[in-house]
Amino acid sequence: MVTVFINWNIDPEIIKLFGVFSIRYYSLLFLTGLFLGYYIVKRIYIKENLPIEKLEKLAIFIFIGTIVGARFGHCLFYEPEYYFKQPLEIILPFRWDAGGRFEFTGFQGLASHGGAIGVLTAIVLYCKKYHTNFLWVLDKVAIATPVTGAFIRFGNFMNSEIIGEPTGSNYGIVFQRVDLLPRHPTQLYEAFLYLTIFLVLYRIYSNQKTKRQNGYVFGLFLVLLFGARFILEFLKINQVDFENGMILNMGQLLSIPFILSGIGLIIWKRTPVHNSKQHGNTGSSDLLVGN
Repeated sequence: MVTVFINWNIDPEIIKLFGVFSIRYYSLLFLTGLFLGYYIVKRIYIKENLPIEKLEKLAIFIFIGTIVGARFGHCLFYEPEYYFKQPLEIILPFRWDAGGRFEFTGFQGLASHGGAIGVLTAIVLYCKKYHTNFLWVLDKVAIATPVTGAFIRFGNFMNSEIIGEPTGSNYGIVFQRVDLLPRHPTQLYEAFLYLTIFLVLYRIYSNQKTKRQNGYVFGLFLVLLFGARFILEFLKINQVDFENGMILNMGQLLSIPFILSGIGLIIWKRTPVHNSKQHGNTGSSDLLVGN
């Protein structure tokens, strides 16, 4: 029988500084994803002749919302018992071990669903403060978000985490930091699906013949991205023990409300807005609260 699996044993740490602080592939890929997401939305702002200053303020809100939401999401959704006993570890990137020694841990544990809630909350606050069209902003951010998500999953791959079930054959990737079984590289499946979703959303946004109502692209984003996440969860191992007795795991349960919300938005905003001289071009007026 031909063996075609790949052995994967990359050290997640690139370098350790002063024996305490480490630079990890995950951190660099996470920041790369955020930067690329910002760049994509920036190109959209330039294309629509919108001031970049507005985007810079929005980016600050989203960055904070992503980190805070993802961190609190992990602690509350996946390890509530531990973090209720150690609440300071939710917000502090270090701890003291049993021997009283200082240990830099970073933020080990970020949940994508929590990040999504954090981003939505941040955009609500931004739109309220700057009197901006909420759905218009969501559409533009939704286009870039799958790219950011893809690079986060590449980071998970470098960490040998969020791995898949054994393939039951010689095909797959052996995550040697976990065991010696060929497994589905679900991080890569998810990453490439996210990049495909980005291309689909950008194509729809770029279609000048029939501009969709504000909120349609975001609705489609919710259905595609969380639908992909829901399906891929069947190939993943459970992240925490309490999921073992569940028919649907936590990731799938948290995806359902997003999918249903996306379907509702698509139905509500499905009527195209024809882009013609009669309607004028899309410009700063689209940023006003409404629609």
